[in-house]
Order: sequence, then structure tokens, then C-alpha cells
Amino acid sequence: MSTKYIVVLGSLMSGLGKGVVTASMLKMLDFYDYKALPVKFDGYLNFDCGTMNPYQHGEVFVLDDRSEVDMDFGIYERFLNKSLTGDLSLTGGKLFGSVIAKERAGGYLGETVQIIPHLTNEIISRVEKIAESKKPDVLIIETGGTVGDIENSYFIEAMRQLSLKHDVVFINLTYLPTLDVVGEQKTKPAQIGFRLLLEDGIRPNFIICRSSSKLLESTKEKLALFANISKDRIIDDKDQETLYNIPLHFMDMGFDRLLIKDLGLRPHARNLSKVNSWKSNVKRTISPSGRIKVGIVGKYTNLRDSYASVKEALIHAGARTDTRIDLTWIESSGYERPDNDFSIVDDMDGIVVTGGFGTRGTEGMINIIRRSREKGIPCLGICLGMQLMAVEYARSMAGLHDANSSEFNPKSKHKIIVMLDSQRHITEKGGTMRLGAQDCMLPDSNSIAYHSYKSRVVSERHRHRYEFNNAYRDILKKRGLKLTGMTRDRKLVEFVEWGDGFGIGTQSHPELKSRFEAPAPLFVSLVEAAIAHFKSRAT
Repeated sequence: MSTKYIVVLGSLMSGLGKGVVTASMLKMLDFYDYKALPVKFDGYLNFDCGTMNPYQHGEVFVLDDRSEVDMDFGIYERFLNKSLTGDLSLTGGKLFGSVIAKERAGGYLGETVQIIPHLTNEIISRVEKIAESKKPDVLIIETGGTVGDIENSYFIEAMRQLSLKHDVVFINLTYLPTLDVVGEQKTKPAQIGFRLLLEDGIRPNFIICRSSSKLLESTKEKLALFANISKDRIIDDKDQETLYNIPLHFMDMGFDRLLIKDLGLRPHARNLSKVNSWKSNVKRTISPSGRIKVGIVGKYTNLRDSYASVKEALIHAGARTDTRIDLTWIESSGYERPDNDFSIVDDMDGIVVTGGFGTRGTEGMINIIRRSREKGIPCLGICLGMQLMAVEYARSMAGLHDANSSEFNPKSKHKIIVMLDSQRHITEKGGTMRLGAQDCMLPDSNSIAYHSYKSRVVSERHRHRYEFNNAYRDILKKRGLKLTGMTRDRKLVEFVEWGDGFGIGTQSHPELKSRFEAPAPLFVSLVEAAIAHFKSRAT
């Protein structure tokens, strides 16, 4: 059976949740044991999002194969419980670069190279190659941006052309505002978005309506009449208590059966084991028996999408431990002075110190780490967080008062963190860090790391240029810092742990491999330690 295609398009505005809708359809098809994979198009002319500011773009998601991709890939993996590959990410930079490279090599001799047909043919060719090589039953193509944008207009045209060659189901995600003044769901914006798609030669098979409340029958009827489709193809996408309930919500409306019918797939029965397992996780997320408070310490907390994977990893760990986690976002730049008010930290049951680049906020992170260690609050440091845990320990416990990272203070006498040797002569920024899945050895069976993973060898994803300075291994070990994880060649320190209490830092980004059905082990251990801390404070 040849691959079927779904194309997801958003109208009116960005941020409606195309990634979540795409992931929910991937999960619905997985419930029927169909093999479904995503493709994501982003119109920006960057080759990838690796050099983009988190404030503008949200977090950079890293795959096993070293690809730096859009954060929607994190949503896909968390729903599918499957690792994806970088060839599923298409950007304007990759596409234009490929066409120009072919033109320079003489691939279009005698032709005037244009958006149509050369760029659109390039897009179609790439999509078809993905289908040919990976052989999914369904390929779901999420089109970044909004219908009407210049940045994605050529891609939408390529999708129209794709539908002339293959079975394609088009889905339009739109927004239905409710005005407080009249208390009515307004359909006019959705109608405008639909009309724009018609101008592009695309008539959606389904219209998914994002709204704050349940989609009214009268609203469905109005939209169905305007769009000339049946009412059951107007799909409600109201706010949910957890985004992981959306596949179940869609299935309750019969969206799954209509979609499978439109795709012309061979009928399958639902895999009830998969569905019931998912439902159990959703129930523990919505109605857990316990409750704790965890602080996320970061440099970019004004845009929560900068730490989307950290937030979701905590939700996954909460579902595993049947615990609701109340998150507090702590902007580290507000804690740069030792005499700042740290009462918000003292009130937490657990702390996560996140990654980042640049000097701003790092002293605040160090101060919060010190406060957590002194107060016995469980702490997990990720990437930069791990590096600063080592710096704080060197200052406080080893008497190396000017200890720092060479990234932040090249003149420091005690550079606890230094640039990787492999990074010293690199001049290009994009895709040049230590990236992707890397193995780590955990030799100490009494460590937090080994207790978390229950394995001597683990693999986590990385994204960094700096490392623990091996010249300080023995000094800090003598003062009680535990170095509990190393690379296979023992050249790089991957895990550090406090001598007392629950404090662990990892050079990796374990949040990137956390899934709803397979939580990141370190986050589960942090939540378990936070639960114990909460109980100890209650007695």
C-alpha cells in the first residue's frame, strides 16, 4: 500500500497548536497500529533553528542524530514514544540552499530557475523520498506559519501539487474567538481563513476549531454550510486539562474513523492495550493523588516555550508517580546577589536548574544552587545547570572562591568549566556543538545516576561547547563532590552529585528523551526526592 498524506495548515494566527494537533493525529493512528510519521516545514531561511534565540523561537530540540530542529519535534516524540530523524525537518534554508546548489552544479542547464516549478518540485521530491525510504502508512506534514504568509506560500503550493499525484487529506486549524460582550462564538475569522485556502486551490477535508470552550452545534452548522462540508467534519479543539487528552477527545468525536476512511487505509481495530495505557496516564495527570512544588530556574523564563521539554518531563514524571507538580518559574537574573530574598526557593520541594548560554543570570543560578544545597532541597542541574553546580561546589566546599566557567570569566584563576578541545578551532556556529545521543558510563551502583537508570551504560542527548575541567577532578572529589558518570573513554565528566542529599547534575539534556509513556529517569528520581522532601516538611 502506498503512503497516504495529511497536510496540516493553520489560518489566522500562529501559536494555535498545529504541533499538538499533528501529534494527536499521529497518536490516533498509532492506536490503530498504523505506522505514521511527521514532516515539519518551517519557512525561515536558517538551515535549522540551532542559532536562533529562544525568546524568538522557543527551545531548540535536538535529536539522536545531532539534528537541531523545531520544538514541535519534541511534541511528536512525546506522543509517539519514538525517536525521529533530522530528514523529517524541512526549512526554507535547506530547500533554497539545495535548489541553488543544483543550479550552480548545472542541474538546471538551459532553464530559468524559479519558485514554480523548481522549488516546488524540490519539496515534492523530498517528501516522496521520505515516504519511499521510511515507508510509513501515513505521512503527516505540518506547515509552519499561517496561511497567507509569504514565507510558506510556495510550500502550500507544493502541497496542492502533491495532492494531484497522491492521496492527500487537508486539515485546516483555525481559531474561534468568543467575545465577552456578546458571549457568542464568532465564525467570521475562520471563514476568512477558509477563503484564503480556497484562493490557494485547497479545499480542506476537515476544519479543526481552536477555542476556549466547547464548540456549539450552531457554530458547527454555520461553518459547515459556509465550507460546504458535513457538520461532523468540523472538529472541536477546545482547551483541555492536559494536551495528552486531545487524541482521546478527538476519538470521542469520531474524528479517527472519518480520518482513516478518508485516507483509504485498510481497516484496523483499535489496539485497546495502547488506548487504555494512555488513558491511565491521562487520568493520573488530571487527577493525581499527591501534590508538590518544583521550581524551574532559567535565563529565558519570560518565554515558557524556551523550556517546553523540561516542563513536559516533569509532567511525565508526575504521571508516573501519581503526583501533581505545581511549577514555579524562577528567573535567575533576579537572584544575582547573595542577600536577595530566597524565600521562593525555600518554599520549593524540588529545583531544576536549566541550560543556556551567556553570562546573564549565571550568578543567580549559582546562588539558587547554593541555597538548595544548604537547605536540603532536591536539585537537578541540566547542562549549564550541571556546570554551575560544579562551580558552586568549588567555591563553597573547596575554598576556590573565584571558581567559574571560562565562558563567563576567562580571567578566573580556577576555571572549573572550560571549552571542549574539539570546539577550540571551530568558527562556524550552526550544527557544530557536541550534539545528539552520546553514551555515558555509570560505574558507581550507589549513585543517584545509577539508581535512576538502573544501567551501567546510558544514552542521552547533548548540546554544549563547554565541559568539566579534568584538572579539578581530584580536588573536588576530595571535598566530597561525586563524579558518577563519564564518557566511554573517561575523558569527559557527564554526571556530578553532591556529597550529601539529592543533588545531581548532568551535562546532557535528559528532558529531550522524556516521553509521556516513558518518563526521563532523572526527572522521576527528582520528583520522588521532592515527594520525600514534602513529606519530611509536613511532619
